[in-house]
Amino acid sequence: MSLPLVTHPHYSYDFEDKHRFPMQKFRLLYEYLQHQGIATPSNTYRPGSAKMQLLETAHCSDYLQRFVNNKLDKKELRRMGLPWSAGLVRRTLISPVGTLLTCHLAIKHGIACHLAGGTHHAHYDYASGFCILNDLAIAANSLLSHGSASKVLIFDLDVHQGDGTARILADQQNVFTCSVHCEKNFPARKAQSDLDINIPVGANNDIYLQLMADGLEQALALSQPDFVIYDAGVDIFADDPLGLINVTMDGIRARDHHVLKRCLDLKIPVATVIGGGYDKDQRALAMRHAIAVEEAHKLLPT
Repeated sequence: MSLPLVTHPHYSYDFEDKHRFPMQKFRLLYEYLQHQGIATPSNTYRPGSAKMQLLETAHCSDYLQRFVNNKLDKKELRRMGLPWSAGLVRRTLISPVGTLLTCHLAIKHGIACHLAGGTHHAHYDYASGFCILNDLAIAANSLLSHGSASKVLIFDLDVHQGDGTARILADQQNVFTCSVHCEKNFPARKAQSDLDINIPVGANNDIYLQLMADGLEQALALSQPDFVIYDAGVDIFADDPLGLINVTMDGIRARDHHVLKRCLDLKIPVATVIGGGYDKDQRALAMRHAIAVEEAHKLLPT
């Protein structure tokens, strides 16, 4: 059985090269996985564009309309961190469907990977930190409302706290949010997840992996999930310009292997999203994002 992969050509569109956000990493990630023989036409799935009804499970209708129609004010655009364009709207409306599709494929196959997603700073009625729609919250709410899952764990290993996810899902009793993040990084004002694991600035592989593994066990014990959404952010990498944590490539691989194997050993379906990662060398960045997919490919039940 081939590992299901979800992506879309619109994830990477014409975008200013000088901007901090690496918009071409999505295309480069898929190309790299093709070169590795992991991505093929037979295991690649392309999501469609979201209907407003789906997005409104996690977001304010007024906010959605203003974003789509370029009505956000300057303060909102500055907080979003990305220049508005038709291309941005197009890819933003596709990505949550991509994460939801990945979840359904994971339920069927045990594991599936979205080659985008993890926009955990998006709040109910505003964008923040390059995140416009919270695909994690949207997918979790949809799984629950359709009876596809009864208890969802969102295990977020992006270096930044998943503040938007925590706030949107604060009153959702059947979703457990766990964020393992650098304690002195964005956002300055942290939300309260169901479980927050604070990683000290400069933490190395050993410190990070121990705290992460302990956090996973706590989250699993507290939430008793029948589905896991795993945000495999790679901005924990030592040379990531927005990271502040000193985890190596081997450390990222050990992390992804541990999380995915633990889920599979417990027979809990797991969907991965790529989360954050920032580097001017976008090909090198794509290779870091590929680690979770490579580990999933190795672990896929046969």
